[in-house]
Amino acid sequence: MISKLLDIEAIEIMPGFYGKIIPSEEISIAFFEVDKGASVGEHLHSHEQIMHIIEGEFEIVIEGNTHIAKAGDLITIPANKKHKGKALTPCRFMDVFVKNSD
Repeated sequence: MISKLLDIEAIEIMPGFYGKIIPSEEISIAFFEVDKGASVGEHLHSHEQIMHIIEGEFEIVIEGNTHIAKAGDLITIPANKKHKGKALTPCRFMDVFVKNSD
């Protein structure tokens, strides 16, 4: 299947997080635009996650370790690890979620 990202409507996933999500059976990809100050509370999931910060600065806390991610940074979050985050500036990033084969 071929799609155009511009044709996918962004939905507000949670306050301040607007995402275009492309799911498949084993992998999902999401493109987010995030308002400054918007945050996602601590959570974990069975999927591995890789974030690519396209624009802005995003504070990410993984298992209690805080990092300030900036444009061009890649963040790998292993499955079942607690994490949370907050947009320090308006942000754009891409998330890739891979189904854990366990």
